[in-house]
Amino acid sequence: MARRHRAEKRAITPDTRFSSELVSRLITSIMERGKKSTAERIVYGALEQLKSLAQQDPLPVFQQAMDNVKPHLEVKSRRVGGATYQVPVEVSGDRQVSLAFRWIIDYAKGRKGVPMGRALALELMDAFKNQGNAIKKRDDTHKMAQANKAFAHYRW
Repeated sequence: MARRHRAEKRAITPDTRFSSELVSRLITSIMERGKKSTAERIVYGALEQLKSLAQQDPLPVFQQAMDNVKPHLEVKSRRVGGATYQVPVEVSGDRQVSLAFRWIIDYAKGRKGVPMGRALALELMDAFKNQGNAIKKRDDTHKMAQANKAFAHYRW
């Protein structure tokens, strides 16, 4: 039987303005069609607006918002016999960040009539205050895992 090759993680370079790998990952998550300068403008603009909304340094506010949104548990489908069970599993650190980014960006894009930078700042501010759509999504994910903890023994 052939061995599986495990892909090595690519090093993430910190962004230029804040020297933060998390901000750099947010920029690449927002980027569409290779337009990195546009994504940087959106993220840096959002962080500037976050600074005025929170009346403090935007980087700790951003990091706290991310920590608030990160899910610790999720459910994965597992087929046993003829039935499919939703099995709760712990979320790895990288996937926590990816899910948090995805939820925040999706809900920011969903705010129609608001420029993306402003929408992202508002979504991050809501997450910082432990409210808003991304927090609700995290809570729903945790509730789903809690409701299905009876199937935790099907873990692989």
